[in-house]
Amino acid sequence: MNPARRNELFARLQKSIPEPVTELKYRTHFQLLVAVILSAQATDLSVNRATRKLFRIAGTPKAIQDLGVSGLKNYIRTIGLYNTKAVNIVKTCSILLTDHAGRVPRERSALEALPGVGRKTANVVLNTAFGEPTIAVDTHIFRVANRTGLAKGRSVLEVERGLLRATPESYLKSAHHLLILHGRYTCRARNPICTQCVISDICEFSAKMI
Repeated sequence: MNPARRNELFARLQKSIPEPVTELKYRTHFQLLVAVILSAQATDLSVNRATRKLFRIAGTPKAIQDLGVSGLKNYIRTIGLYNTKAVNIVKTCSILLTDHAGRVPRERSALEALPGVGRKTANVVLNTAFGEPTIAVDTHIFRVANRTGLAKGRSVLEVERGLLRATPESYLKSAHHLLILHGRYTCRARNPICTQCVISDICEFSAKMI
């Protein structure tokens, strides 16, 4: 896909999704971090349902640390892998309190040092909380990047690097949410809605459903 088409692709997505933001519900950077950790292999809807109750009772690192692993599990047991996630979140709270004065660090290395935080989670936090031009490649973005021809790749990291090269600078901060929302609601894994897609005529997907 040439630069002109890439720019047109993002311009159309931006017009169709004028407010590209995460669907996770949070009030602080810390709550965003917890929600993103919980969202691994889970839907945003299920995470929001759990955190709505959790954050009313424990919305800070100290409060969740005081809940402990067993207490936290009571709030997140409807989410996949909740046992491991509870352990990781409590450990993360302890590190934030001990090493970062209870604040979420802005540095990638410090974020990725937190239990339960990998490159994708760090990218989401850096982009959503701090406005950094990062792109967290999940299954939706991986699919959209490959189908459209925007940034083809066989691995998540390959696609991420391709997107960072291919995305026009003016869209780097919003690209993550534009692509994920497009993949979630239009360019779906099964039965993509190609007939209603705003970029169907410039998309390189060979199996378009039109």
